[in-house]
Amino acid sequence: MTTIILIFTLVVLLFSIIIHEIAHGSVAFFLGDPTAKDAGRLTLNPLNHLDPFGSVILPLLSFLFTGRIFGSAKPVPINSYNFRDRKWGELKVAIAGPLTNFLIALIFGLFIRFLFPILPQTLLIFFSIITVYNLAWGIFNLVPIPPLDGSHILFAFLSESKSNIKLFLEQYSFFLLLFFILFGPDWIFLAAMILYSLITGQPFIY
Repeated sequence: MTTIILIFTLVVLLFSIIIHEIAHGSVAFFLGDPTAKDAGRLTLNPLNHLDPFGSVILPLLSFLFTGRIFGSAKPVPINSYNFRDRKWGELKVAIAGPLTNFLIALIFGLFIRFLFPILPQTLLIFFSIITVYNLAWGIFNLVPIPPLDGSHILFAFLSESKSNIKLFLEQYSFFLLLFFILFGPDWIFLAAMILYSLITGQPFIY
């Protein structure tokens, strides 16, 4: 991996995460909750989203130990009591982040599919990184481990009789998430590259 590609990958990951968080906050604002807006989180300014561990230390450690770059931003603050839709509001906010990443991946993936013969090699690599990392980030956040979006999506559909599942996931979330961060990225990127090939009609070029 050249230095330019490494830097570009870090930038793509950072803004994929930021846009993901903005999507959460924007949907929350649309539903009547101004918490994220009041906290200055509906902005592309990275300084408003950076988390010292998730945005700096974790990407460096994941690259050193796995060869993959992985990280996170500060979660957008949400107050669900402000939602006009009290029943499905949290579900809508949770699903907005991954859907936004998948939409970005789809747009750049279709650029690759339809412009592949005329795309310069450098642009092809850059578009591929944007597509794969947005797919990977969307997939990662659908894992049903708190505080990831997948847990909020799952909890929205759990009945009271299944509350023990929610309790278990919340009680052991730290250990489950740590285990998944250590051993899950390869499976996430495998799934992302499979989806990349389906969208672009091309094998992943890195």
